Amino acid sequence: MSVEVATRLQYIRKHHGLSQRELAKRAGVTNGTISLIEQNRVSPSVGSLKKLLESIPMTLAEFFTFDLESNRGVVSRRAEMPNLGNDVIEFYLAGAGVKDRNMCIMREVYQPLADTGPESLQHTGHEGGVVVSGQLELTVENTTWLLDPGDSYYFESRFAHRFRNPSADQVCEVISANSPPSF
Repeated sequence: MSVEVATRLQYIRKHHGLSQRELAKRAGVTNGTISLIEQNRVSPSVGSLKKLLESIPMTLAEFFTFDLESNRGVVSRRAEMPNLGNDVIEFYLAGAGVKDRNMCIMREVYQPLADTGPESLQHTGHEGGVVVSGQLELTVENTTWLLDPGDSYYFESRFAHRFRNPSADQVCEVISANSPPSF
């Protein structure tokens, strides 16, 4: 396990005013387990870490992007924004270290022919965005649009939707927002 996980867990636990015993009680583990993790002597599985964080409450994304220095989130420098996606679709989250965010603002980068998958997405809230470069194919319910730079979209996220870069040789970049935050 990296020292970062141990350091982050201890910092976040203390930031929320929890003792090791209180966090252990909330998570249903022994306080010895918390102590061993914070001493970097044992590595929690992703599932165990998620269970611990749910008792704070905090998501895995928030845990790994929480700004240990200031947690103000006023400025997100490009090099410091965490990629919550992968190598095909990159999701760079603005204000990642801010606790209790009411919205999610991201810079999305779709590699050529990348898409959000064969299954449509559906969740609560609203989302919108502006295409900065390249082209974006947006499908909401059974209607598909091809958006060019400067074009925007806005819809209720409860409608089945998916995103795709139709270009075989050009990257697509989008600035998006959704509320409540999905990341």
